[in-house]
Amino acid sequence: MTDETTREFYQKRGLAGRVGFGKRPALLIVDFIVGFTDLSSPLALNLDSEVEATRRLLEVAREKRIPIFFTTIEYDEGYRDAGVFIKKIPSLSVLQKGSRMTEVDERIRPRPDEHVISKKYASAFFGTSLASTLTASRCDTVLITGCTTSGCVRASAVDSCQYGFHTIVVREAVGDRAQGPHEANLFDIDAKYGDVVSLSEALEYLKGIEGQE
Repeated sequence: MTDETTREFYQKRGLAGRVGFGKRPALLIVDFIVGFTDLSSPLALNLDSEVEATRRLLEVAREKRIPIFFTTIEYDEGYRDAGVFIKKIPSLSVLQKGSRMTEVDERIRPRPDEHVISKKYASAFFGTSLASTLTASRCDTVLITGCTTSGCVRASAVDSCQYGFHTIVVREAVGDRAQGPHEANLFDIDAKYGDVVSLSEALEYLKGIEGQE
């Protein structure tokens, strides 16, 4: 099946509806850290265009004063907090706490009043305070950028849906190591968990909302 015939098949079976945008968004930037953006790292891939798309979203989000969340992955010495995840992906060992590899890419460096969430596994929600902080901020929509599409972005999108948020993945602002997994996971997220939208759609939405307190 082509993507188009698969989409038509899904729609006939009652999948691939639209959740749309809510009224109080947050921006979630997943793992755009040096370990994934610096090609000296075994985990890295070329994410220059995706980081730039995120920078554009970040600029508007700051103007509108919406909550902004970054995630990093970092492990204690000895990796006892990495569980079996590090057995599956041994190159995660470069993400030691305190290492430059765990820092957010300097092109989108967080401001002091923005949230940086440390996580151990794929989802930005798993084992973190993200869901409760979003709820406390009265957010109803989560715009997701970051990497990788088939890994931490997908896991975060699924959990965002399960926590009841309008889940929006910005196509040009997420990346993966290979095009196949990238496209397949965008298709699947769009069919089951959230809306995959263009950068222009996301920017238009952010520019149209009222600034938050």
